[in-house]
Amino acid sequence: MNIKEHWEKVYDTKQAGELSWYQPTPLLSLELIKQLNPDKNAAVIDIGGGDSLLVDHLLNAGYTDITVLDISAKAINRAKIRLGEKAEMVNWIIADVLELKSEKKFNCWHDRAAFHFFTTGADITAYTNIAGQYIKPEGKLIISTFSTAGPDKCSGLPVKQYDENRLSHTLEKGFSKIKCIAADHITPLKKVQQFLFCSFQKINK
Repeated sequence: MNIKEHWEKVYDTKQAGELSWYQPTPLLSLELIKQLNPDKNAAVIDIGGGDSLLVDHLLNAGYTDITVLDISAKAINRAKIRLGEKAEMVNWIIADVLELKSEKKFNCWHDRAAFHFFTTGADITAYTNIAGQYIKPEGKLIISTFSTAGPDKCSGLPVKQYDENRLSHTLEKGFSKIKCIAADHITPLKKVQQFLFCSFQKINK
């Protein structure tokens, strides 16, 4: 089973509230996006957004230029059905982020729990290059991963854990750290997962 098939199966067999990463209100993501991109016309992309409720909250907050990318068509379709007519206000991309092709560039690149699935040096470098290519010169990068005290697998797949220094070092060629925040996520099964949220400023060379 390839990676796309894996995620299509996940979204075909589990409802939103059964997924370990489910958040009714993604408070920390919303707070960081609003702090870094107060202009409601800012172009925001949610990487691996799937059927996350972040897009709902961004629309309700008045953001007008939102893109959601996910490798799973089933996840995107679930989000579209949930949003109804509001789905037409969102740009949807079904793709592996490493194969992103877009005419648009973004003020804010948000990634909660997608980046840590890239575990090889080649994929991590490719991701960093893609982000650098599609983030505007003044743009911000928000990445959330499992911390070094968090799980080493998610949805049956291995992940790469990070602490503040490791994540900053991984991205240092293209991005300068703004701040990092440790956060506990409570899964629908009431398990605690330890996350690291970091924000970065793109470095213009």
